[in-house]
Amino acid sequence: MAQDVQIELQRVVDRWRQLPLDHALRCLPAVRERVDRLAVLGHGEGAPVPPDLGPGVVMDQLTVVLYDASAAPGSDPAGLATDLAALRRELA
Repeated sequence: MAQDVQIELQRVVDRWRQLPLDHALRCLPAVRERVDRLAVLGHGEGAPVPPDLGPGVVMDQLTVVLYDASAAPGSDPAGLATDLAALRRELA
């Protein structure tokens, strides 16, 4: 995984850990949307998407599908980093 993607992922995870539960629950759909999209990027259409297991594990799910998407042929590290930065701003 590209360094800029790793940095943005860590920033998102750190921000997520700071959120009160009620705020995390409101932001969960935005994170899940990215998990679903990254699962497809990493494995193609029809890819098994991780089930929604709630706010306690969603950052682990994001990390796994992000690694898969980063390793996929034609991966766009700059685009992934930009998307993670946008997600971090949405969590504010």
